[in-house]
Amino acid sequence: MRCLEFIKFNDIEPIAFLPLLNKQTTREHLIDHQLFDAGSVKEWVKGKIDIDSSAGCRVRAITVDKQLAGWCGIQYEEGKYEIAVVIEDSFWGIGKSVFFEMMTWAKELGHRTVYIHFFHTRPEYKFLRKIAKHVYQSELLGSQFTTYELEVR
Repeated sequence: MRCLEFIKFNDIEPIAFLPLLNKQTTREHLIDHQLFDAGSVKEWVKGKIDIDSSAGCRVRAITVDKQLAGWCGIQYEEGKYEIAVVIEDSFWGIGKSVFFEMMTWAKELGHRTVYIHFFHTRPEYKFLRKIAKHVYQSELLGSQFTTYELEVR
């Protein structure tokens, strides 16, 4: 059985995120951004640590068998709490487990509703559609997304 862990960003060297953030298969499913370098990844990590310290938010690195597999978080954006999950493609099978852990966090943090936005390049997730309160197309930062509004139970 693989060991899935959620690690505070403070406990991961920022440079460890570079392969994930700059990998083409990761970038295909994210809003277009410049490639990260040693300096910009430190700033990005600092931003995630700042979000993690905000009320109602939690951001963690994801490791599988001690190997960095991605990151996830509950972040406050545009007046709503949203779930973000970014997983390196060789670990894509862990996404559902990460999602259910994050829904537990949402409940612990006292949220009633959270949103998850999938970039237009992603397929529809049938299990999310079944549990979503609403599913709709949205635009964020000039890009198209499928948004799932989820009730926290």
